[in-house]
Amino acid sequence: MIQVDHLSVVASGRVILNDVGFSLPKGAFLAVIGPNGGGKSTLIRALLGLQPHTGVVSLQPEGAPIGYVPQIKTLDRTFPALTEELVATALKLRWPWRIDAACREIVSEALASVGAAHLMGQQIRNLSGGEIQRVYLARAMISTPPTLVLDEPSAGVDVAGAADMLECVERFRSDHEATVVMVTHDWDVAYHHATHALVLNREMISYGPAREAINEEVVRQTFGHEGHAHGVFGGGHSHD
Repeated sequence: MIQVDHLSVVASGRVILNDVGFSLPKGAFLAVIGPNGGGKSTLIRALLGLQPHTGVVSLQPEGAPIGYVPQIKTLDRTFPALTEELVATALKLRWPWRIDAACREIVSEALASVGAAHLMGQQIRNLSGGEIQRVYLARAMISTPPTLVLDEPSAGVDVAGAADMLECVERFRSDHEATVVMVTHDWDVAYHHATHALVLNREMISYGPAREAINEEVVRQTFGHEGHAHGVFGGGHSHD
């Protein structure tokens, strides 16, 4: 489903990613994890075709839609927009100045699938951080894409909300045999929920089945100490 070979990104003379390569099978759940500035979001942009790079990035089936939840939301929160209008942009591929009954029903189902049915008709500017994340998740899933790319989807969401969103993602993956790529700082999620893990710090530190790719030596190599994932290996929970 996803093949990356010798991916490198250099910007303003600075190496952002160096010779990253991996192959991810269809229906897998890849957690991308590593320190701030390690190139995680740059990798996501390269997968989406938004980042100039050398090397090869291939997503199959070619040309299929990709559901995307960005880390940084570019929509002006003061813009007088309704939640259903934002979600519908994934179907219309433009801002929907008018939403017909059929489209409204599809949008309503998408919001309900992420536990946000009650947000229909709400102004975007009135939503909490967790609510806006759910709206973007509904937008990403509405066209039932074969690939879902999530850049820190639990940012600004409390622990219970993050767990609920993860359950929505896993249900979507199971129901539609979708491939999921998710950037996360949560080692516990990567270790216990993902099928595969990519540990990244400008270059690939570790890649493979999650419980093989993440271990104390990898954490030490990535961060220089074990604290970030102590709870994962010690039986507790770590939420970095």
